[in-house]
Amino acid sequence: MGTCELGFHLADNHSLKGKRQVSRSLVQRIRNRFNVSVAEVSDQDRWQTLSIGVSCVTDDARHANEILSKIVDYVEDHNEGAVLQHSRIEVLRT
Repeated sequence: MGTCELGFHLADNHSLKGKRQVSRSLVQRIRNRFNVSVAEVSDQDRWQTLSIGVSCVTDDARHANEILSKIVDYVEDHNEGAVLQHSRIEVLRT
C-alpha cells in the first residue's frame, strides 16, 4: 500500500470556483488513468493552494511506488495550469 501527497500552486487562479474546476479535473483524470483513490485533502478554503492525496492498494511495495511515481510524473506534465510544488510518496512495506 502507498500514499502520495501532491501540493500545487495555482498562480493564475482568483477564486474558489476556479480552484474547484482544476481540482475536479485533476482528481478525475488521475482516478481514471491509474485506478487509484484520489481526493482533495487540505487547504480547501485557499484559492491558490491545492493539495491532493492519492492512495494505491497493492500487495507489492515496489508496484505501489512505481504507480505513485508515474502519477507524480503525469501531473507534472498534465497539470491544468497548476504548478506542482511538492510531492511526497510513502510506501508501506509488507
